[in-house]
Amino acid sequence: MKDNVYLLIKDPKNPCRDVIRSRDTSLKINVYCLDKENFIPDPDEIQLYGDDHGSPRAFETVGITADDALDVASAIRWYADYLDYPEMEILPENPTSPALGK
Repeated sequence: MKDNVYLLIKDPKNPCRDVIRSRDTSLKINVYCLDKENFIPDPDEIQLYGDDHGSPRAFETVGITADDALDVASAIRWYADYLDYPEMEILPENPTSPALGK
């Protein structure tokens, strides 16, 4: 099994809007800073959550395909390593959601 190579696209106008891309597949994940912008999940995409040293993040796929679905967590893990925060916990639910009592 070969390792996927991921690329990071930085938005020069918004430091909170990163995009994780796979070099070899069609996987694309938008990153949102939950403490700095409003995030409305797309019901047709996969959302996972984490944080950047205490700043909550949402990770949402863009045009996800069945072939790419298994690579979402590894792409987010790669991003956590990029942030120099390999211990970042990846969560299935938004930790800032009022429904979770936060």
